[in-house]
Amino acid sequence: MHSNIQHHFHPDEREFVERAAEWVHNAARYHEQKLTDFLDPRQAYILSTLIAREPDVQLRLEGGSPHAERKRALIGPDYLDLESEDMQLEVLSVTPEGQKFTELEHGDYMGSILGLGIKRGKVGDIHVLEDGCHTVVASEIASYLHLHLTQVHRLHVMTELLPTAALRAAVPDIQTMELTVASMRLDGIASDVYRLSRSKILVPIKAGRCRVNWKPEEDPSHPLKEGDMVSVQGMGRFKVLELDGVTKKGRYRVKIGKFV
Repeated sequence: MHSNIQHHFHPDEREFVERAAEWVHNAARYHEQKLTDFLDPRQAYILSTLIAREPDVQLRLEGGSPHAERKRALIGPDYLDLESEDMQLEVLSVTPEGQKFTELEHGDYMGSILGLGIKRGKVGDIHVLEDGCHTVVASEIASYLHLHLTQVHRLHVMTELLPTAALRAAVPDIQTMELTVASMRLDGIASDVYRLSRSKILVPIKAGRCRVNWKPEEDPSHPLKEGDMVSVQGMGRFKVLELDGVTKKGRYRVKIGKFV
């Protein structure tokens, strides 16, 4: 099925491409509506690409805030008013008791939520705030989380469910770095950003634990460009903010934003 589009995507993405193609097909042929789990930007891009080929189908993406990274998609025939549909999003507000909450990070909240048996696809963006966090979640698991999330990283927490209009979105904390590199190769830049030797950074890249723009990238020589978002599992992520010319010795000056 759809073998002509499969070759545009990474083998790891095939399962999602097939599911997405089926949603689009069902909307076009059987007038079905489909509300998905949260998609990452790469999945949203794949879905948009498939829908662009199908004139009778439309798409709405919603993640609770204008700059949301993870979004639910609503797919339906073109004659429906998707804007008036309920995207079934809620905000789980988590407030740690006591004064130690400043120590909690994105991964702590994520770990505690997933530790309750929740699938990653039911959780949208996690906004870490000075006094706790706001997490966008699918309505179908909101009450369960409200009831059962009582601890985050050994700290007792209180939870409250809010409408998305009450979401307090966090601005990501970015540490900028100026690098001078011999080339724009993925392994070279990543080894500088994470302060690892070239041989050490090759291990996660070749093991499939690296993504460029949310797409799996196993080629260490993949050239990075301005605007690219790179993540290495367990090491965090960074963005190529700008290319700032070439030095007299022919090296590239690059500005990197590392998410901290």
